[in-house]
Amino acid sequence: GKTVVALYAMLMAVADRKQAALMAPTELLAEQHFRSICAMLEGSNVNLALLTASAKAAERSVILEGLHSGAIDIVVGTQSLVSEQIQFNELAVIVVDEQHRFGVRQRAALRSRGEANISPDRSGDSPDKDDEQDARTTERSPSPHCLVMTATPIPRTLSLTVFGDLDVSTIKGLPPGRTPITTRVVGPEKSREVYGYLNDRLSSGEQAYVVVPAIDESSDDAEKRLVNVTSHAQLLQEKYCAGKVVAAVHGRLKRDEREKIMSRFRAGEIDVLVATTVIEVGVDVPNATVMVVEHAERFGLSQLHQLRGRIGRGTTDSKPLCVFIADPTTDGANDRMKAIAATTDGFKIAEADLTIRGMGDFFGTRQHGLPPLRVASIPEHLDLLQMARRDATAIIDADPMLEMPEHALLCRILLREYGETLGLIDVG
Repeated sequence: GKTVVALYAMLMAVADRKQAALMAPTELLAEQHFRSICAMLEGSNVNLALLTASAKAAERSVILEGLHSGAIDIVVGTQSLVSEQIQFNELAVIVVDEQHRFGVRQRAALRSRGEANISPDRSGDSPDKDDEQDARTTERSPSPHCLVMTATPIPRTLSLTVFGDLDVSTIKGLPPGRTPITTRVVGPEKSREVYGYLNDRLSSGEQAYVVVPAIDESSDDAEKRLVNVTSHAQLLQEKYCAGKVVAAVHGRLKRDEREKIMSRFRAGEIDVLVATTVIEVGVDVPNATVMVVEHAERFGLSQLHQLRGRIGRGTTDSKPLCVFIADPTTDGANDRMKAIAATTDGFKIAEADLTIRGMGDFFGTRQHGLPPLRVASIPEHLDLLQMARRDATAIIDADPMLEMPEHALLCRILLREYGETLGLIDVG
């Protein structure tokens, strides 16, 4: 769904002979977007490229040249897209997926890639080539249009401060044909029962994810008891899912190896995929209808919501089921488990997350770089925030550079308090 929206926006730029970029938080998600877009544009004249940290030097060099010359219309990538090495010919649209995973500085750096576009050479001779060169390299294109997307929204109340300069659109409801997901939260003592049921579903031709919190066994005694990818995949293969095909995937695998495993899973050659949160976003396997999350109390609400969204993506008659195996030992963990079991509404999940964690922690981890509010509290002071937003908009409209004498004090306060991030105000 999000990929289609992103592609529509990017094709508008391409139709106007400009470029577009799609930035995703992980290589797996970037690869998923790239594969989906390639399939949708098969047979078209649109030139696509995938640029991630795994790109080989020769491949990367060709892509950089294509972006600079304008030969590449759409580039999909990860943080690699904010590299100073990258110069676009004319970047008009930027799509940032799962924006809450990026710091504001990263998003600003990507937008600056567009603002530093080098205008194409003008035709005709110039009496002074040096002057012409100076004019070309110093001319800047308008800041690109920016579309940020997320399946895990921040609370509506918080959007006033985080997305205050953006138009917010919401896609409500499930895509056509999708079946609602059933969620269960159980204790560790139910594990045998859960995996017995999972095996029955596998025997019916369905596929499953099993998500674990660790890649390997920790040397820390407190962490040794955590379920990890390697040992859990072996346990499932030998005990609970004997006769089925079990495979493991995590962030340390090389891109080619990871992609090979994911391709086999999509093709139905793997029954159970044991994974870390590397599959949190971007994985689309319609036949995967069951998910089990071990140590669910150790994951944040947004992570749990994103993980759950990996199943129920097909139009089969099978009812998607997500089971969170949890042993919450704190009030916060217990509240998270209750919240995730109570609703699949992303906005309600986000509001619960804000309530449980508190505004300070929420700002610090979900929107790194944004200053906490000193006076207002969210959501109690929603009316006050709306008035403040209205007043701020009026001031910016009347005096965008704060040059009027009556705004001198405000300007000094802004420079003193937020001078380090002033250049990032417009990136949300």
